[in-house]
Amino acid sequence: MRVVIKVGTSTLTHPTGNLNIRKTEQLCRVLSDLKNAGHELVLVSSGAIGMGVGKLGLGRRPGDMPTKQAAAAVGQCELMYVYDNLFSQYHHVVAQVLLSAGDVNDPHRRTNVHNTLARLLELGALPILNENDAVSTDEIGVVTTIGENDTLSAIVARLVEADLLVLLSDINGLYTADPHKDPAARLIPEVRELTDEILALADGKGSELATGGMATKLKAARICMEAGCDMVIANGAEPAQLYDILDGRPVGTRFVGRRQEG
Repeated sequence: MRVVIKVGTSTLTHPTGNLNIRKTEQLCRVLSDLKNAGHELVLVSSGAIGMGVGKLGLGRRPGDMPTKQAAAAVGQCELMYVYDNLFSQYHHVVAQVLLSAGDVNDPHRRTNVHNTLARLLELGALPILNENDAVSTDEIGVVTTIGENDTLSAIVARLVEADLLVLLSDINGLYTADPHKDPAARLIPEVRELTDEILALADGKGSELATGGMATKLKAARICMEAGCDMVIANGAEPAQLYDILDGRPVGTRFVGRRQEG
């Protein structure tokens, strides 16, 4: 299978912004094993700003844009150093690809991105993608910024014609209500259509260091489903769940892509 896996800031870091070594090591071990099994993987990784916050000793996510961008510049170096070190232990080569909205909106640049990713996969490398947060800003608008990695990962999944997108986050999936507030909330195991009722379940973002939320995940689901790609929302606390997800077992919430007839 060709699989895009998005990992959120809450999975990679502690609330302090410092690296969660145990989770990150587990994630890289599982992804390496899945590559050994013959799967083609693309990793979309959040965490640059969060790790920059920790390395710069800021204590919390900054509110002003220049400091966010500075944290991203520092954190992206740290993030790729960690990935390169961990994946090298399992003899896998990683490649960094930083994107902006123009890279996916402009047809010519989008073709270049597609060709680069396709060739990296052919060469057996593991592309690691993130938005170029050091120069992109959330304040400019959707024309010049992607904004968060749920959407970016769905765009990448469509671009590389992936079979599956997995969003690893700090939630188990899509619920009938907020499970933190409603003890009767039930996990929805499968979604075949994004009805008004499903879209109404979107809530705000989770952790302080994160930027995404259920609304961005449902936006990503729409992109994937329309492209014929399945998408799964699962909890990143246990990376070994990826084995079951790729085997088609029920984990989290699976959004079923529209299959093309014929």
